[in-house]
Amino acid sequence: MKKVILRAALVAALTFGMTSCEEVKKEGEKAADKTEEAVKDVKDAANDVANDVKDAANDAVDATKDAVNDVKDAANDAVDGAKDAVNDAIDATKDAANDVKDAANKAVEDTKKAANDLKEKTTGH
Repeated sequence: MKKVILRAALVAALTFGMTSCEEVKKEGEKAADKTEEAVKDVKDAANDVANDVKDAANDAVDATKDAVNDVKDAANDAVDGAKDAVNDAIDATKDAANDVKDAANKAVEDTKKAANDLKEKTTGH
């Protein structure tokens, strides 16, 4: 009877031990599948982050180029404005010089006329 009980215990242990190994194997496979999915999700997330960083860097480059072009345009506008101001000053100076010349010529003419008038009064003609 002792042998029968021992054999039954051995059969039971082997049966439960085999089932337990199968369950461990299945759980291990499930864990491996979940780990594989997690690794894939992390890889996808890393790719998304890399793409987002690349897009942000490209946006920053574009914004920098736009800013440089804006500064360049503003500088060109300032140079054009300065040129216009210089040209306006030159024109104003020329106009003022012409006005002074005209006034001087008029003063000379007026002086000549006054001198001629005085000469005629003194000579009687």
